[in-house]
Amino acid sequence: MSAPSPLATTPDGPVPEAPARPVPSLSGRFLRPALCLAPLLLTGCWAVANRPVVYEGVRRLVAADPRWLLAGFGCTCLTWVAASCVRQGALPDRVPAGLLLASQFAAGAANHALPGGLGAHAVTVRFLRARGVPLDRATASIGLYSLVKSAAKTLVLLVFLTVSPAWRRLGGLVPDGTELVPAAAVAGGVVTGAGVLLTVVRPLRRPVTKLVRTALADVRVVHARPCRVLALWGGAVAMPLVQAGSLGCVGAALGLELPWPEVALAFLAAGTAMGGAPVPGGFAVDAALVWTLVAFGAEPAPATATVIGYRVVTDWLPLLPGALVLSALIRAKVL
Repeated sequence: MSAPSPLATTPDGPVPEAPARPVPSLSGRFLRPALCLAPLLLTGCWAVANRPVVYEGVRRLVAADPRWLLAGFGCTCLTWVAASCVRQGALPDRVPAGLLLASQFAAGAANHALPGGLGAHAVTVRFLRARGVPLDRATASIGLYSLVKSAAKTLVLLVFLTVSPAWRRLGGLVPDGTELVPAAAVAGGVVTGAGVLLTVVRPLRRPVTKLVRTALADVRVVHARPCRVLALWGGAVAMPLVQAGSLGCVGAALGLELPWPEVALAFLAAGTAMGGAPVPGGFAVDAALVWTLVAFGAEPAPATATVIGYRVVTDWLPLLPGALVLSALIRAKVL
């Protein structure tokens, strides 16, 4: 048997050895690759089941007008600016604008691994913590960001429903009452379970109560500053509009032959209905968007090509640069 290594010594006495790094578990070792591959697997299964439509859509995308595609990418860049405005508006503390914009660009790459924007929220929390923002305030800003973003998107959708006669075509896409019962039961169970946990588990109730108090205090501070209100609500209203503009530009490049208000309404309706689905990569929104465009009168092939092109312009083209920026920000200890 080999003798144990002696402890290093200093004038003040022996120095204990550094603790060994924990070995990652087997489930944790495969969880991250599985999450990253989930959108690709779902998309691949859908593509195999709809091979003729996908082939025609890809063929149209290759022959698309590059000027309109470039305009769509410009709208995508405005999306990151709008997200940065909402992030800053939801926070009383001022953070560097350039680094905040870079963090939102990098957060897009993280959203491919986690559903519901959790990847972007995790990157933003790390960015705010590195800027010295307390954890409870950073978490409260994430909640305010999500709430205002959903409220603003709903308001924009209601405006489009009011001014556009195409809303009547959405009637066939709305499920009937019997199909809404399971969803309502699940939502009620989640709310009831959360209430029971907060009532019974006292160690959980204290941090949640502190977080709610911090969030309410920050909401009052933010809405007492006109510049924060403009950044918060103005950015939240602009975000779905520039996203719909990107979809409209891609549709124009592919000959979708739908008016821009109907394309925007389809985008808002599909995103509102399926945006909360726990599927990484936006697959549920893409499927609902194709369905909605077809319901508005578009042919299946151009509708599919438009959604594929929109996903390429907004997600897949910025994915590698976003991952590189994310890595650079981590190395620079910005995150």
